[in-house]
Amino acid sequence: MKSHPKPHIIGESQATVFLRELIKTLSASSSTALITGESGTGKELVAQSLHLQGPRAGGPFVPINCGAIPRDLIESELFGHRKGSFTGAVSDRLGRFELAHGGTIFLDEIGDMSLDMQVKLLRVLQERTVDPVGGLKSVEVDVRVVAATHRDLEAEIEAGRFREDLYYRLNVLPLNTPALRQRSQDVPVLLTHFASHFAQKGQTPITFAPDFMSALQDYGWPGN
Repeated sequence: MKSHPKPHIIGESQATVFLRELIKTLSASSSTALITGESGTGKELVAQSLHLQGPRAGGPFVPINCGAIPRDLIESELFGHRKGSFTGAVSDRLGRFELAHGGTIFLDEIGDMSLDMQVKLLRVLQERTVDPVGGLKSVEVDVRVVAATHRDLEAEIEAGRFREDLYYRLNVLPLNTPALRQRSQDVPVLLTHFASHFAQKGQTPITFAPDFMSALQDYGWPGN
């Protein structure tokens, strides 16, 4: 009998327990998922958990930060390129979608993607094929797409910066990662976990005085 990996999401608050249960439910699907939440709330951990608890766990998990790749390189990063397609393309290169074949691709900060690339991504989601830069034919890909953003995409649509049709293609299975200030019950659990994780070998992990722990639970944790 196959055993599922333990979830990466640490905490005992109602919000965290609900998130873990939602991940467990949605991981069985290969439908596209959209993870929303503030920066620092663990959106990539949620994406990894969706992958590891699902039927594609044996395949690759390939992340890419759409906001960190220069605009003129993002198409090649996602879809690959063929030798000679542009200056510096000295050999064929597989894109992230092909590298994720049989597994999951995680498109982080999808809200930072340019409108022209949004059109091309929409086609990939519809056709399940990619067109490498300089290639003469499309390549079929079998991937689960999980996207994430800290932006309010509905507001971005209103402002004309995000395509409505792409939003609905991505938002098939929605998840939201709560901010740490919304789950203060998790603070002691997280502190205990990281104190143990970062303790030097053979050393006893640090502990926290009750009044200090209380102060940390009352803190707003900007940036999470």
